[in-house]
Amino acid sequence: MEISEITIEVPVVYGHRQLLNHISATIQNQISSEQIPIRFVMSETNASVYKCELALLTGLQENQGAHLTSIFDFSKRAFENTDRFNAVLLVPTGIGCAIGGHAGDATPMARMLASVCDTLITHPNVVNASDMNEIPENGLYVEGSVITRLMMGTCGLLPVRANRVLVVIDEHPSPLYTWGAINSVSAARATLGISCPAVVCMDPPVLVRSIYAPSGRAVGSVEQMEGLMKILAQYKGQFDALAISTQIATPDIDPVKYYKSKGAMINPWGGVEALLTHALSSVLQLPTAHSPMFTSTFENTSLSEVNVNVLDPRMAAEVISLSFFICVLKGLMRSPKIIHSLSNAPKNVITATDISCLIIPDGCIGLPVLAALEQGIKVIAVKENQNIMRNNLKSLPWGQDQFFLVNNYWEAVGVMAAIRQGLDPFSVRRPLANTLVQNVKL
Repeated sequence: MEISEITIEVPVVYGHRQLLNHISATIQNQISSEQIPIRFVMSETNASVYKCELALLTGLQENQGAHLTSIFDFSKRAFENTDRFNAVLLVPTGIGCAIGGHAGDATPMARMLASVCDTLITHPNVVNASDMNEIPENGLYVEGSVITRLMMGTCGLLPVRANRVLVVIDEHPSPLYTWGAINSVSAARATLGISCPAVVCMDPPVLVRSIYAPSGRAVGSVEQMEGLMKILAQYKGQFDALAISTQIATPDIDPVKYYKSKGAMINPWGGVEALLTHALSSVLQLPTAHSPMFTSTFENTSLSEVNVNVLDPRMAAEVISLSFFICVLKGLMRSPKIIHSLSNAPKNVITATDISCLIIPDGCIGLPVLAALEQGIKVIAVKENQNIMRNNLKSLPWGQDQFFLVNNYWEAVGVMAAIRQGLDPFSVRRPLANTLVQNVKL
């Protein structure tokens, strides 16, 4: 089994109408039946094409992924359930977001947004900070591909009391890092009360490689997943969530240069981590999260001993950790169960019907945004969270009062609070526009 990324140019459709169907049909005509899309990003829109980047899984065996469905499958919600106010917060991985692009540095923002929600649904990139994970008390830790399916209307989320978390790690050439990961699990068991059926040391490892795409996104490739899949088959039924930690090769990227860049470089690891967890969550239908291990770049030492000096605060969580693993374990402990059969789902399952709004950095278009457009879910885009994506979100055919472009997350909170109260957010701004009066003669 392998995961790799390709770039596809999709012709622009007039007015960006029925964009989800248009992109899906175009992509399906350009890939083979053996290639399974697991992640989609629109990196740029210009006058003639949508520049799309697609992650593809190949080599999946017939007995694997029994419930695997296309990421482009879509089920339109019939209505919005207004009993609760549930928001989805996304900070896409590997695109250099000013807020949330490094090591859990979107956590304060997530906690602020959660204060005006009943439930905040977010993904590991937002709150993972090596040995810290301060996800809001009313937050749900949900892998990115699962959020995509939630927004597309093809799965639901069932809150749980706790998960049994299986841990799979590389057998690292330096025992220090293997021990660090195992000790992290032991610490989580002793202090957080996590249930872990086993820590499995994997040898040979999955080959995970990080590169930068032509768009500048951090992406990569994953190879030799067969051993990992065999391990997971052996433990089937014994775990509810999967925590995995592997080395990530960065042949063309100097990690020390990244740490010294003061945030100017894009985090090189997150993109390929997302590829791996998207694939595993989709195949297993279970919550999955990944943590990187040190590679040979730092062999027989720790990052704290590498001369990186005092870092940009957004990166600092990484240099005070050996394994980067506690955040993953804490998040997966209560990550919700994925419900793929919604016809007879329990009443407390959260589906697309229950989503009140989506908050994203401006310029970002992926399947969650396209799904929100089609579902009639309100979208709040934040300009201050600058990134390398080049799309004009205002040009999409939004419904009336569906799209809000705000300067920062402070303003996003205000828009969310107004929506929750059933207020027109513009009614609290000045000047207040004149009432539109139209005379119609019949």
